[in-house]
Amino acid sequence: MADKKARLTIDGLDEAIELPVYSGTEGPDVVDVRPLTGKGCFTYDPGFVSTAACESKITYIDGGAGVLLHGGYPIEQLAEHSDYLETCYLLLNGELPTPEQKEEFVNTIKRHTMVHEQMSDFFHGFRRDAHPMAIMVAVVGALSAFYHDSLDIDDAYHREVCAYRLVAKMPTIAAMCYKYSIGQPFQYPRNDLDYAENFLQMMFGNPCEDYKPSPVLSKAMDKIFLLHADHEQNASTSTVRLAGSSGANPFACIASGIAALWGPAHGGANEAVLNMLEEIGDESNIEEFVARAKDPNDSFRLMGFGHRVYRNFDPRAKVMKKTCDEVLAELGIEDEPLLKIAKRLEQIALEDEYFVERKLYPNVDFYSGIILKAIGIPTTMFTVIFALSRTIGWISHWNEFHSSPNKIGRPRQLYTGPSKRDYPA
Repeated sequence: MADKKARLTIDGLDEAIELPVYSGTEGPDVVDVRPLTGKGCFTYDPGFVSTAACESKITYIDGGAGVLLHGGYPIEQLAEHSDYLETCYLLLNGELPTPEQKEEFVNTIKRHTMVHEQMSDFFHGFRRDAHPMAIMVAVVGALSAFYHDSLDIDDAYHREVCAYRLVAKMPTIAAMCYKYSIGQPFQYPRNDLDYAENFLQMMFGNPCEDYKPSPVLSKAMDKIFLLHADHEQNASTSTVRLAGSSGANPFACIASGIAALWGPAHGGANEAVLNMLEEIGDESNIEEFVARAKDPNDSFRLMGFGHRVYRNFDPRAKVMKKTCDEVLAELGIEDEPLLKIAKRLEQIALEDEYFVERKLYPNVDFYSGIILKAIGIPTTMFTVIFALSRTIGWISHWNEFHSSPNKIGRPRQLYTGPSKRDYPA
């Protein structure tokens, strides 16, 4: 029920329109504008930045305070005490699992890591130099052609099976995208390894020798997965919900999320960080590029600093910075040119008055880009790994949408084209 009421007066209407106001457990109140339709009015909100399009219990963000909660748990605590698959369970179910529930969940995921053998034939239809995200969009969308035994979106069990399959198979598909691009044979998943270890062995292993991932690198990979698992109603998550509202199958909906994530304004941020470092090229050029970043008349931007949502320090960046330091120490590659540029930029951003005043701190994309580069993952795979991580968030929101009464999305518009006119005789 509405806690409060708002009254809207519009010129030309005899009476004010009464609008319910709702309060969530966290965050600002929302004004229910649905009564406006009956009065012949819509709201105008390009980008939906002031519109709550749904009710959700999964994730909450307070950008001003630098807060990110999954099921009420701060991301910093999850990063310290939990792991990716436990966080997956939390996002899907709203509660942390008991030890028995976690063991069952992890074992279920391990039993679904393989993909249908004919999927490998599907890969061979692509050029070797195709972008891995182009392949991933197509392959994930095609999963419905292989796993059509559980596509009843009104069946809670079917939705659960699809969620498990997607979480389990995404590392396999992501690694296959990489292996195909470099002409190496696909590596089968191994159920004796944990989620992150398994992904790394499918990426870097080969039939000629055993590959044992470093515990430090595996832990870092798990942290990257966990910190990117969900981020509330962003562009790709909203795309998944909107596609889901049409009744489309879950694999098609997740493919739509991958397509939205592919955009450089969304999921390509950590790839943009590496491209920026390569553009700077050498430590001797840093001051020049920092000056350009400060110049309002210069289009150059330092990528990986500040965040559209967080007006304070990105809470995920604190965790990622520590992990980044651990990875660089483990690999002993502090002298790598691009990493030296990155560390110097980090120092400047944390100390320079211009960046501190504007709160342009290094964000999660800055540190994750450095980590992935250090591990040996090519920049074209960065967004693929983001999609792998975010799949649990997408499928959790998709499942939440279908677990309650819903309707197909139908945004409105402010029409500014020609009025009705006759076709010329």
